[in-house]
Amino acid sequence: MCQTGHTVDLRQAVLARNDDSARELRAALTARGTVAVNLLSSPGSGKTALLEAELGLARRRGIAVAALTADLATENDALRLARSGAPVKQVLTDGLCHLEARMLAGHLDGWLAQDCRLLFVENVGNLVCPASYDLGESLRVVLASVTEGEDKPLKYPTAFGLANLVLVTKADLAAAAEFDEAAFLANVQRVNPGVEVVPTSARTGDGVGALLDRALAVLAGAAPHRPVMAAGYGEDAGHAHAEHAPAGHSHAVPGTP
Repeated sequence: MCQTGHTVDLRQAVLARNDDSARELRAALTARGTVAVNLLSSPGSGKTALLEAELGLARRRGIAVAALTADLATENDALRLARSGAPVKQVLTDGLCHLEARMLAGHLDGWLAQDCRLLFVENVGNLVCPASYDLGESLRVVLASVTEGEDKPLKYPTAFGLANLVLVTKADLAAAAEFDEAAFLANVQRVNPGVEVVPTSARTGDGVGALLDRALAVLAGAAPHRPVMAAGYGEDAGHAHAEHAPAGHSHAVPGTP
């Protein structure tokens, strides 16, 4: 379907407004000593299982963490994540295919504890719409399971191209799924040269803790990987949306704190 100039202008206006809100939220979180981690993946990638394991590990290590999980319907993910003992909040988007920065800020206001050091945001299961929206995160992580195919990075170049870190999930199923790790790594590097790729398995525990360690490094002042695709998109280039990314849908939400 062809896009009119008016549609493109509206899309860019929506994304520009979101970027402004994301910068405000990132500054507010940084001022209070909190790092936000935005987790993106397609449905069924094992994102919730891995996040539950990471939250449990953080709790055992005495790290103040929290998780906000977004879904179109049901509170199933929040109930699972709450088993870790970390504070968890479920956001039901009522059909919206992604979170936006102002929406996230509104849900954090009055809920996020002042001593929280790491906030994990489990975005809606979707590699299209969420990729275009900066949530004020300091670390953007894309997850892909071994069952999804080696060409995933090429099919969703914006999602993978703007990632600071890529996690491969369900690595224990790689042989059964005939997953070609070399091909997957090559495809990731085509869209995001230099990004780190870490294999994980929530079932066996392999790789669990990598996400937590990378987030803690950013909290300590380490600079995350800067994607080539992000260059040239303003002061927060490491988090900005890509110019030709899909627009998704706009949604009226409360203002930032």
